[in-house]
Amino acid sequence: MKTKIHNKVNIITLGCSKNLVDSEYLMKQLAENGYHVTHDSNALDANIVIINTCGFVNDAKQESIDTILQFEELKKNKKIDKLFVFGCLSERYKEELIKEIPQVDKFFGVYNLKEIIENLGAHYKSELVGERVVTTPKHYAYLKISEGCDRTCSFCAIPLIKGNHKSRTIEEIILEAEFLVKNGAKEIILIAQDLSYYGIDIYKKIKLDELVTKLSEVKGIEWLRLHYTYPSKFPQDVISVIKSKSNICKYIDIPVQHISDNMLKLMRRGINKQQTYDLIAKLREEIPGLALRTTLLVGHPGETEEDFNELVEFVKYVKFDRLGVFTYSDEENTYSAIHYKDNIPAEIKQSRMDEIMNIQQGISNKINQRKIGKSFKIIIDRKEGEFYIGRTEHDSPDVDNEVLIQSDIKLKIGNFYTAKITKSEEFDLYGEIVK
Repeated sequence: MKTKIHNKVNIITLGCSKNLVDSEYLMKQLAENGYHVTHDSNALDANIVIINTCGFVNDAKQESIDTILQFEELKKNKKIDKLFVFGCLSERYKEELIKEIPQVDKFFGVYNLKEIIENLGAHYKSELVGERVVTTPKHYAYLKISEGCDRTCSFCAIPLIKGNHKSRTIEEIILEAEFLVKNGAKEIILIAQDLSYYGIDIYKKIKLDELVTKLSEVKGIEWLRLHYTYPSKFPQDVISVIKSKSNICKYIDIPVQHISDNMLKLMRRGINKQQTYDLIAKLREEIPGLALRTTLLVGHPGETEEDFNELVEFVKYVKFDRLGVFTYSDEENTYSAIHYKDNIPAEIKQSRMDEIMNIQQGISNKINQRKIGKSFKIIIDRKEGEFYIGRTEHDSPDVDNEVLIQSDIKLKIGNFYTAKITKSEEFDLYGEIVK
């Protein structure tokens, strides 16, 4: 075991990119207060550990608990001096966690950044709002435009954890984007629980189109990417913005969750089957070359074989460029957990997920095969062994396809190149740099 370094903080981030951004804000505040700050370090030389937890689904909750227990053991053995926990899990289960894991010095919720800093004897610096220690490769960064959610989906605990939708001002978001670009970001990925609602609370109207337009004009942003646009009441004005601005990626993440009218009603999604098909058709018609990513949920209470078969046909028909599937699990105090019985066996949930993913594998394979011989603008994320790993505008970091490049010339991480695709697999492409 290495010697502990006084006033060194190791921040461990679990869960989604929204959590990562929160950790980055905290890291900046602590660094400006004179702390040595690391992120997800395995060195175990920090005397203070702060864990940013996820409480969204069962697997994520278990990972958070396991991580807390791991560091609780280190605290018991005096390998660390102070252990703080914050984020979604401790927002939701604070009282239970205090009783069950007493070695943790303090639990904080999702909006307690200032309190965490003050509990370390440091000072919250309001002049740093929008400034972060970016932990992603410096050429891309996530930009959170709002918190919380006003939707009432039956299965989702996010409104219970994070409360109602709260937009940041356009001015504050632009300032943060400029800070990120100044620190090397060329690709900005907009995130929120629901981009589609942006502005409604503070401007009394949806202003995603105006925000995206102004961000696209920030000098230095070469790619601007949209994640998590809710299909119900999709902001139509943003379609023409994406189409007209060359630096906005032709990529939309739009989690539809299901397609049968029965399931959409049970899930309280606020949209029906025909409206979903119409929206997808309009997006593809009006934004040539658009890549669509979606997320589906199988095994929700009440999902019949007929409902699932509708979903299968939907996936086959739409041929999403990117697709992920989750299986349903009861989340305490959600509408589903209170009003429905989790009546679908785990093995059926798993088989439904596997069937969808097998279909998607074939779809992805055919889409990728059609790219052989074509050239694309790519950004290089890293080098692994003999390959440079890049992405097209149709691919978001960590979740989508990658382009593997072998090159005689040295490529610079974070730079853009043109690559010709020479080979494809189900979820990856191979290419060569066009000189």
